[in-house]
Amino acid sequence: EDSTQLAKPETPHNLEAEADEEERDPESNSLGEPLLKRNRTLSSSPLALVGAKVSHIESLDYEINENDIFKHDWRSRSKAQVLQYIFLKWTLAFLVGLLTGLIATLINLAIENIAGYKLLAIVGFIEEGRYLSGLVFFTGVNFSLTLAAALLCVCFAPTAAGPGIPEIKAYLNGVDTPNMFGATTLIVKIVGSIGAVSAGLDLGKEGPLVHIGSCISSLLAQGGPDNHRLKWRWLRYFNNDRDRRDIITCGASSGVCAAFRAPVGGVLFSLEEVATWWRSSLLWRTFFSTAVVVVVLRAFIEICNSGKCGLFGTGGLIMFDVSDVTVSYHPMDVIPVIIIGIIGGLLGSLYNHVLHKVLRLYNLINQKGKMHKVLLALAVSLFTSVCQYCLPFLAQCRPCDPSFQDTCPTNDRSGNFKQFNCPDGYYNDLATLLLTTNDDAVRNIFSSNTSSEFQVSSILFFFVLYCILGLITFGIAVPSGLFLPIILMGSGYGRLLGMVMGSYTNLDQGLYAVLGAASLMAGSMRMTVSLCVIFLELTNNLLLLPITMIVLLIAKTVGDSFNPSIYEIILELKGLPFLDANPEPWMRNLTVGDLADAKPPVVTLCGVEKVSRIVDVLKNTTHNAFPIVDQGVLVPGTISTGATELHGLILRAHLVQALKKKWFMPEKRRTEEWEVREKFNWVDLAERELKIEQVAVTRDEMEMYADLHPLTNTTPYTVVESMSVAKAMVLFRQVGLRHLLIVPKYQGAGFCSFFTDPRVDRRESTTMYNFDQLRLFFFIKFQSIMKKFPFSSAQRNEW
Repeated sequence: EDSTQLAKPETPHNLEAEADEEERDPESNSLGEPLLKRNRTLSSSPLALVGAKVSHIESLDYEINENDIFKHDWRSRSKAQVLQYIFLKWTLAFLVGLLTGLIATLINLAIENIAGYKLLAIVGFIEEGRYLSGLVFFTGVNFSLTLAAALLCVCFAPTAAGPGIPEIKAYLNGVDTPNMFGATTLIVKIVGSIGAVSAGLDLGKEGPLVHIGSCISSLLAQGGPDNHRLKWRWLRYFNNDRDRRDIITCGASSGVCAAFRAPVGGVLFSLEEVATWWRSSLLWRTFFSTAVVVVVLRAFIEICNSGKCGLFGTGGLIMFDVSDVTVSYHPMDVIPVIIIGIIGGLLGSLYNHVLHKVLRLYNLINQKGKMHKVLLALAVSLFTSVCQYCLPFLAQCRPCDPSFQDTCPTNDRSGNFKQFNCPDGYYNDLATLLLTTNDDAVRNIFSSNTSSEFQVSSILFFFVLYCILGLITFGIAVPSGLFLPIILMGSGYGRLLGMVMGSYTNLDQGLYAVLGAASLMAGSMRMTVSLCVIFLELTNNLLLLPITMIVLLIAKTVGDSFNPSIYEIILELKGLPFLDANPEPWMRNLTVGDLADAKPPVVTLCGVEKVSRIVDVLKNTTHNAFPIVDQGVLVPGTISTGATELHGLILRAHLVQALKKKWFMPEKRRTEEWEVREKFNWVDLAERELKIEQVAVTRDEMEMYADLHPLTNTTPYTVVESMSVAKAMVLFRQVGLRHLLIVPKYQGAGFCSFFTDPRVDRRESTTMYNFDQLRLFFFIKFQSIMKKFPFSSAQRNEW
């Protein structure tokens, strides 16, 4: 396109009006229709569609911008500065692990004490025969804790609701998720997690800990909250998307490690599930961070084991130890193991499907306002409390067996044989599973050598209840995790299968519960290697490795046959575009040139451009990069001086910086290197927050010129227009691009590299397309583009 053409104002889309229109139209919110219109926007809440306001989707600049300033800085760095930069990376990795471990200990300490004293008070009411008073106290405390967590999320930090893992996954894939890593979000996530988990809701603290670790990483990398950042120069080294991506990966790994005390599992979780780009140096730093987390947790466990932490004891941090179980099995035991894998894949895909529908329904409720979000959370809390307190009354009391190793019965806050409403010498097995913390419930159902402890009816009640709670709890406006609810459901049907097998198997019923939990997690989350290592580190039994591998592989294979993983479903519901590793087959039939025709026309700038045009382009377009095209260039090796040169690509943020720093000249000329170094440095160019509306340009300055050559990335990724979309998608994802330039395949004689022959029509010779935010096109599967092609609907569907 002719670079002298002024940019035409684009018609802005009123996203809020579109959202209001969807709410008024009942058909637009049909549970059976895809949220294609909503997928064009990004909810500001990590909760799956909590009805928050929407904002534009932006990508991140993970690509190194090789302009003149970057090259000069790279050349001028001394060996000491390079070593300082590396040392700071490792220091940040250490601080991430240290702070994540400390906060995880604080969260566990608070939860165990709050929930522990609550359960001890309930035991007092039960012993006195004041059952109704116990119910009122139990529901009242849980109601208050849920109310506090919901109000914090709804009023102060909507981004703290939910697990946060889908947003982190999208961020590391290259999508900017607004307000996800702020200080307010971190504080609300910590306090809200304590309240929600202490309230006995069917959710875990594992997802929130991953989000907390990522928030700590982001705040450390940028020097603190946005309004109170430290101005130390060494911290500004990391004020760029690329380094921030790496440190957030360390934070996510540390969060998983803090949740499960699984350092290797945390690293593999980031590698398999969260991170898009990976390299050996990042592997070493994430492993270092998780090692620091484990050391911190272990130190506090030793302190708390001496009784200095209140009710916080050996069970405070998740560790479902089954190391004392003899894992022996004969070939026939492989059959029930395969059955567990198949059931896990089927139930996992069914859980994903039903949860998808529930989240759509919650979207309709949450769109009505903040009060409805809070009321929905309180309703779930009341239902959960009533079920947990009342259902044990339906169970029969069982006599204590003298062969039991643990105390029976017990009225402590935890234990395998809770007396509840039973006479002396008897225990209530359903109360053992329900009137306790979720961590202790898993320990009880994982317990080994307890084949006669639980009744089939009690395990069935437990399984059905937690299937219901697992569907209705996730999606309310509190911090929540998916790991523990899925473990509770999976362990239920695993234990049931172990009871059915009875004497026909050599495997302990507790091991069946472990395998059931692993199979459901693989069937829902579709992870294998990281889950296998996490379960081995959780159970502390390496002999489980072979059958755990079989279960995970079968469950994932079965689940993949029906629907995507739960995190991919949440990403789609929230409208977060995500570039998958494998392009779809139909992408081979479209070229990037076809996509470029469907985009708004590209706007190019000259290397030395008039300030008024720069301001006009920035105000009237939404592009985040602009090709720099020079006319009348001398082609090397020839005498031709009329060629058109693609000098490179300049970012919107750099143009705004040029206006802010008054990089103006009265005449149209190229600047010298020393002039650029006096005005700019690479730290200034890393800033992304400044907007064109915040920069004032006078009328006289509008008539001046700006030399854009020093700020231009002279090595942008460029492809020919005949490249398939599938190939471009792989390049876009693997390199971590935000922009990709497309040039014509055919040019006149004399075409060399980025030069074009002057005899070719100027409009054609400078035909380039800004491939900005290609990820958004891949996400919506080009449905709007495909409608422009002269194919029947059947042919489009086949493509």
